[in-house]
Amino acid sequence: MNFVEELTWRGMIHDMMPATEEQLNKEMTAAYVGIDPTADSLHIGHLVSVMMLKHFQAAGHKPIVLVGGATGMIGDPSGKSLERNLLDETALRHNQECLKNQLSRFLDFNTSAANCAEMVNNYDWMKEFSFLDFIRDVGKHITVNYMMAKDSVKKRLSGDTRDGLSFTEFTYQLVQGYDFLHLYREKNCRLQMGGSDQWGNITTGTELIRRVAGGEAYALTCPLITKADGGKFGKTESGNVWLDAEKTSPYQFFQFWLNTSDADAEKYIKIFTMLTRDEVEVLVAEQTAAPHLRPLQKKLAELVTIMVHGEEAYQNAVEASEILFGKGTTDTLRKMDEATLLDIFDGVPTFETTRAEIGEGIKAVDLLGEKVAVFPSKGECRKTIQAGGLSINKNKVATPDEMVTLTDLLNDKYLLIQKGKKNYYLVIVI
Repeated sequence: MNFVEELTWRGMIHDMMPATEEQLNKEMTAAYVGIDPTADSLHIGHLVSVMMLKHFQAAGHKPIVLVGGATGMIGDPSGKSLERNLLDETALRHNQECLKNQLSRFLDFNTSAANCAEMVNNYDWMKEFSFLDFIRDVGKHITVNYMMAKDSVKKRLSGDTRDGLSFTEFTYQLVQGYDFLHLYREKNCRLQMGGSDQWGNITTGTELIRRVAGGEAYALTCPLITKADGGKFGKTESGNVWLDAEKTSPYQFFQFWLNTSDADAEKYIKIFTMLTRDEVEVLVAEQTAAPHLRPLQKKLAELVTIMVHGEEAYQNAVEASEILFGKGTTDTLRKMDEATLLDIFDGVPTFETTRAEIGEGIKAVDLLGEKVAVFPSKGECRKTIQAGGLSINKNKVATPDEMVTLTDLLNDKYLLIQKGKKNYYLVIVI
């Protein structure tokens, strides 16, 4: 597989230094991507760079993930106005291990092949580096004029922030550049990849390698992913879409991809899946012929959810989605975890009652027409039941005197009430 050709048709190349493709076609090459370890999970904003590494390994090259334990402590002038928080080493190592576990779903760290993926942490070689040693061995090779010319620095200096650009942030490109030099020396790493906002920092590294080691190194960046409506990719009302199931449930994760627009789905399926060009073209043709069936969104949501959370989580997310469209069953509800149940019915009216109120059992009409007032009156509740319009936990209530007991509770706490086809209520039993 020609790596550059593969990324080009997928729309994943923004800038690339001359002779990069020739280097990759000549021999197996090591390349790295840097990831900030300030959280114990990746979010989908990281996925573009991760997919670049996945394609890189698939093309026979060696991917290296650099966890920025040192650089993650100092802030980056690439469009960020706030400096990052200092991590202690315990938190740093914990985060690193969590990130490696997630990355193992994308990259092969265990193969015996020469292109086995590796993870490194720049804290390991920066922690003993004194300030005097750094300015002597690294700082003297890059001029202030060169550093000031970077777009990332210019933007911060010309911005309206009162705080300006700290010396710490200004030196970020030197620290990142030294990472590249270190990996060039220790791992024969010849290429650094990242988002287009990292171009200035990456090329500082290639310049440092040229000046210090007399070597040739390369840079390749991908576009920053945006949504067709101009909104920020990967952000929802509740914040980032995380890969950690505790932070973003598999159901929410699946729904994020399922709800993308047609224009975005066509772009994302090239970037975030390993489907071939022919397979993507077939899906695009299906979407054009029957956009209401949303084949692009369904395949995108399926493949990314399976890649991140596994087949079982994907199947559970599909079943959970069908609940809202009347296809779900009581069995589906009973095996659903509490987080997913609350995700699905987020925003529906809720009512509370106590276990004592239900006791040994209570008539449906008494519970819903009196105790929790899902209906304005018992008479209204009775009419709906007689018309066949009421279900509890997806079971149709046959008569007003049907009993509800504590054994009916979902997750030992909830009752799902459905009035008609689309009106849902959640009764919380405390």
